[in-house]
Amino acid sequence: MSYIKGKPLCPEEKKFLVSVKQYFDRNKSEFGSSESAAQMTADALGVGLATVHRIMASYHKAPSSINAPPKVRGCPAYSVNVSHINTVFEVPVFRRKTGTSKRVYIRQANLEGHHITLESIQSFLQEKSPNELFHISTLARTLDRWGFEFGKGVRTQHLKEKDYIIVARQTYLRKMRGNRILNSFNAIRPEVYLDESYVNKNHSNDFVWYSSEDGPWIQKPTGKGERLIILNAITKDGWIPNAKVVFKSTRKTGDYHGQMNWDLFQKWFVEKLLPNIPNQSIIVMDNATYHNILAEDSAPTPLSSKEKIRTWLETNKIPCKDDCLKVELVEILKKIAPEPTYAIDVIARQYGHDVIRTPPYHPELQPIEICWGILKNEMARHCDFTMDNLKFQLEKAFEKVTAKTCQKIIKKVRTVEDSFWKEDAKLESIQENLLL
Repeated sequence: MSYIKGKPLCPEEKKFLVSVKQYFDRNKSEFGSSESAAQMTADALGVGLATVHRIMASYHKAPSSINAPPKVRGCPAYSVNVSHINTVFEVPVFRRKTGTSKRVYIRQANLEGHHITLESIQSFLQEKSPNELFHISTLARTLDRWGFEFGKGVRTQHLKEKDYIIVARQTYLRKMRGNRILNSFNAIRPEVYLDESYVNKNHSNDFVWYSSEDGPWIQKPTGKGERLIILNAITKDGWIPNAKVVFKSTRKTGDYHGQMNWDLFQKWFVEKLLPNIPNQSIIVMDNATYHNILAEDSAPTPLSSKEKIRTWLETNKIPCKDDCLKVELVEILKKIAPEPTYAIDVIARQYGHDVIRTPPYHPELQPIEICWGILKNEMARHCDFTMDNLKFQLEKAFEKVTAKTCQKIIKKVRTVEDSFWKEDAKLESIQENLLL
């Protein structure tokens, strides 16, 4: 048995190393070797002598230390994975007489007057994912990135959503509700939900049956391996015909968005998506950077370069001094600039469609996210750690998402939309009443 150089040892591997070292300590004389038991252990397991010394020193100091999960290089073990957005935003939280209700965690806590702190959220996440570490300061930065802030409430201190998140959500919900037929599942205009995702070659189910005598040792490759990037879209009738695009990533690390860019997305959008969707569709997408490339005649945004902002202001006869800093130009821009125009929106309108973007950090409002989950779960059950099988299983996994599946998912998402709409109004009403 050998270990990959540079790969941190998991708790089971550390325990095995300690057992081997102790075995050589007891039986070294039988091997007739002049080497130390530590060196024999390193040779037998294919690890460095320093690794053996370090683990044994840690074990002698505190035997329980070898049970700690390995730290990932370049990223603290307590960093909060984006997958926990759903856990924080939509979970069964408070039991009422009517049973357990699916509510948004932080917002529902505010509505019901519960005191929510970083510690309570940390405890909640720890309960849901006991094998992960959630550091308080990292959690604070993550919540800030997700659009929450810690501020003085009307009667107490609590976590609350930032105004721009609420505005974005209300804008999105108002547009979607405007496309609904009352008391009907059908929409006025067809709704198309698009997204990009990925799947790794070694994506498999981590839970297996094993002998309690042997322990959870399985012959499984380390790392995530090569991956495929996927572009597709759904309607209530299932996957959009002929819209699927799958290609192999040239990078094994980093977020899959790093493999996507405006040129790739535009080509797929024009050549694969638009020819195959219903007329006058509403196209729903998230706020990925390559979804939000500005049109040539668009007003700049605060993220635009200082020179572009200054040029636009001067073109529109807005006076600004030569020595103005960018932050000053941005303040002027915010007061007078219209909403930005995105290149993909312009293209969609040329074909008779409109684009709507989900609010930031709201994957629960995007039905295709659940479709990706179904697809990946199916592939995990049939993984054999080869790229050929990955491609084969991907095709089969797409068949698991049918029109009936999409209809159920979209209905579920609509209940989430309704819940947001009602609870935003309810929360504002409660806050206004408390001010009286």
